Amino acid sequence: MADRKDVLDFDEDDGPTSQELQAQVQSAQAELAELKRRSEQIERDKQRLEELSRRQDELEVGRSEMLDKLTRALVVVQRETQEAEKRLDQLNTIHDSFTTHLQTMEAINPKAWVGLDLSKELSKALSIVDDARAEYNRSQPRLSLDPLEEHRGESGLPAEYEEYYAGADKGFFYWLKAGFAFTLPLLVVLVIAILVVIWSLSAK
Repeated sequence: MADRKDVLDFDEDDGPTSQELQAQVQSAQAELAELKRRSEQIERDKQRLEELSRRQDELEVGRSEMLDKLTRALVVVQRETQEAEKRLDQLNTIHDSFTTHLQTMEAINPKAWVGLDLSKELSKALSIVDDARAEYNRSQPRLSLDPLEEHRGESGLPAEYEEYYAGADKGFFYWLKAGFAFTLPLLVVLVIAILVVIWSLSAK
């Protein structure tokens, strides 16, 4: 009877069956797969957040840079606009003044002075011309009537020719040094030729 009891106890204490073990393995595999999926999702979320953070930093840097540049540029644009408006006002004033003087001078008609005081009429006409000339001379520095003027040097010659005439008023020693500089290469060649001739004669 004792042997029968031991057998019965062994059967009752026996471990899980193969089906149960297989089910546990499948459950563990499913949990691992779920953990892997969650890990991959977390990694993707991490990369997405890092990309968002990088783009946000890029936005802040770019925004700060452009705010500074645009602020500075607007100051320059405003200053240039004020200068342009001032320039336009000056040109409008000059235009009106020149138009008035031109009309006044065109109205001068010496043929209509017959029977009038010629000296008085001449004085009036000359005064009109002098006023026009004075106005023109005052306004001329603010105008660019001669497009070549800005390309001229201090001598009044075009800048590209000025350097060629820069030494025109130099003295004797200036031209002496210039001549020596021009002939120096020729003197060097001549000296070398003499040395070659002397060496050839001495070799014989």
